[in-house]
Amino acid sequence: MSELRFDGRKNDEIRPVEITPNYIMHPAGSVLIQMGNTKVICTASVEEKTAAHLKGTGKGWVTAEYGMLPGSTSSRKSREGRKGKVDGRSQEIQRLIGRSLRSIVDMDAMGERSVWVDCDVIQADGGTRTASITGAYVALVLAFRKLVKEGVLEEIPVKGCISAISVGIIDGEVRLDLPYEEDSRAGVDMNIVMNDKGEYVEIQGTAEDGAFNASELQKMLEYAKKGCDELMALQKEVLAGC
Repeated sequence: MSELRFDGRKNDEIRPVEITPNYIMHPAGSVLIQMGNTKVICTASVEEKTAAHLKGTGKGWVTAEYGMLPGSTSSRKSREGRKGKVDGRSQEIQRLIGRSLRSIVDMDAMGERSVWVDCDVIQADGGTRTASITGAYVALVLAFRKLVKEGVLEEIPVKGCISAISVGIIDGEVRLDLPYEEDSRAGVDMNIVMNDKGEYVEIQGTAEDGAFNASELQKMLEYAKKGCDELMALQKEVLAGC
């Protein structure tokens, strides 16, 4: 096993992370999350009506949209609006973000309103979907805090904390929080979402080259838990300081 990776980290270390709350002035909640060179702006906007399929039930809804700005990658990425539709990758990611957030929200306590969470990647260097989930959670809590402060809600309808991290196997080694240089050549690539009870919300894993065994899977899960725990500690620290 190599002692250090190309960026100086150990295999079980996450990249430097910074979460800047209230980054955008207009949404109810917003953050800029930076994980290494990946940067995502996450905003949470409140709409005073629930999703169509929940109308009349008293339940609320949380949904997400995800996109990458044209200058977020080394070669310009076309705006999805020019295509007239959201591409398959973006659809998959925004559904993942939405599912992850709904797993820790009490929809009954929300009342018939919606929170739209937008995750816009302004600089991509691997782990954009996991950074989006981690940042989106903080933006969502800030939005709910505003509703409580305004007297719209009695309490924040959040049942816990969630974060997400990537993990994979590169050059035969399990590594945590993959930047693009590693992700692009990973033999196994996983994205894991966890809550603060140590439970898994979602596991996405694929062997890109060959396969992986049970011991490798267990090590990836251990690394992912370590990373998610560290991210949740940071989320709570940021929210405590707001």
